[in-house]
Parts: sequence; structure tokens; C-alpha cells
Amino acid sequence: MSHEPTNRGAEIRLDRVSKHYPKSIALDQVSLTVKPGEFMTFLGPSGSGKTTTLNLIAGFTDLTTGNVRIDGNRMDDVPVHKRDLGIVFQHYALFPHLSVFENVAFPLARRKTPKADAVRLVHGALETAGLDGFGDRYPAELSGGQQQRVALARALVFQPKVLLLDEPLGALDKNLRERLQLELRRIHQEVGRTFVFVTHDQEEALTLSDRIAVFNEGRIEQVGTAQDLYERPASLFVAGFIGESTMVPSASGAETTVIRPEHGELFPPGAELPAGFRGVPVTVRQSVYLGSGWKHEIVLDHPGHTRTPG
Repeated sequence: MSHEPTNRGAEIRLDRVSKHYPKSIALDQVSLTVKPGEFMTFLGPSGSGKTTTLNLIAGFTDLTTGNVRIDGNRMDDVPVHKRDLGIVFQHYALFPHLSVFENVAFPLARRKTPKADAVRLVHGALETAGLDGFGDRYPAELSGGQQQRVALARALVFQPKVLLLDEPLGALDKNLRERLQLELRRIHQEVGRTFVFVTHDQEEALTLSDRIAVFNEGRIEQVGTAQDLYERPASLFVAGFIGESTMVPSASGAETTVIRPEHGELFPPGAELPAGFRGVPVTVRQSVYLGSGWKHEIVLDHPGHTRTPG
């Protein structure tokens, strides 16, 4: 599998999809197109609609309005198992009594794949997931990161056009999570399928994605590359959710200026500012050393102008 050509992913098109419950609206008139072979991330806080959208694509949840198309085909009456989707969850859901090889082979057995083809596909999936030589082990013998790789190999083994990933790295520690982010990016580039990834972690989204859809209260605030969202946010919500930022209201309160930490610098009182710098007096409330630098909480000295930590 690792030697196959790329760009075999499917297009996903959401057309004004909504999900209503008796007392709430989980998703409201969302339209979005995920390009074939793209790594698209759904990013947002809890309850923003990102997982609901993933579940609508998968077929786990019924639509209230709108439609979902995969490669142009409407999914209205297509059951989950016929949508040609690989799915990876935060909880690995491995079979403890089956070996790694048998776990990965399980989707092929259900599809009645000929044995010789199944063996080839499983070995290819294990190699792609960085598990070559682990086929005879059992889940209890593996680390959390290795178990997640098994779940990923199992989702890829039948060569789906789309892979859906619902916070798959959420249960891992920070260092392992960061390593697997890079591995996941490599795997996406290697297999060329369409990946749709759900997370509330902005750094993870910025690291992995071709494009990011930022969700808020059941709607999409903005879709764009990491650079688009960081440097050209379409709303105050996006500006505040992507990266650190300082919101500075105007004197009238009618407008807000967004300042990124890297665009400012602190100088001691009375210091001469470099040419081109414009300064305002501030009070430093507290400073925290982060290893790679310092984080300062400051308050503007002008009445009525305050900032949030950043």
C-alpha cells in the first residue's frame, strides 16, 4: 500500500446541512466542500458542531436538512458500511483477543477479501503505519501510541477514499501526540486519501491541515489555510481562537484591533523606541517563563483599555 500512487481521495460536499434536536440546534445550515485528497480539519470548542458534522458525513447521525455528497453521490439512504469510509476514534476500540495482524485484517474479512490479497494489504497497512514486525503482538503488549497506529492501519487497510478521524490523538501525552501528528501528516501524503480530522487543539490543526474549518455555535466561521486564519481572521472569534491574541477596543468601543504577541515588544519606562515603533504605556501584571520565551500579562494604562492574557 505504501507504494501506491497518491490523489485517490474523494470529494465531500455538504450542502446546507443542519441537525436539530427538540431543545437545541447542533448544526445550522453548514455548506462546505472538501477537495479530493485534502487534509481538512474541523476545529472549534466543545459543542461547536464539528463532531456532529463528522457524524453526518459518516452516517452515524441523520440529517435534519440539506444533503451530503461523496464523489457526487448523495448519501441520504446509504448506510455507514457502504460509504467507503475509514474511521478512527480517540478510543482505539481494538479487539484484545486478536493479534495486531488480525485486528488490521478484520475489515477485509468482513468484505470477504481473498486471503492472498488480505495478507498483502495488511502488511502494507502495517508498514505505512510504522508497525512493520508488530503483526504477532496483542493490544495489551503495545503502548498507547502503537495502539493508535493499529487503529489507523485498520482504517486504511481496505483503501477507503475518505478517512474520518475524531480526535484520534486526544488520549496521548504531549510529546507522543506531537510525534504522531508528524506521522499522520506523512501517512496522508503517502496514501493520498481525503482526511477529515476533528480537534479542539489549535496547534494540532495548524500542524496537520491543508485547510481548516473553524466551527462556532453550530456554524462555520471561516475556512482557510493555517496562514489565512492566523494572519487574516474573518471574525473576532477566529482571531481569538487561532493563536494567542490581544483584543484592544477603540475609545468608542465600536471597533477592535487584534494584536499578535510576536508583533509587539516590551520596553522599560523611558527607553528610546526604535525607528518606526509606536508605543503605548502598559503595566505588566505578571510574567511566566515558558522555556522558549516569556509570556506577559499586561494592562493598557489608558482608562477603559484592558487586555486579556496572551
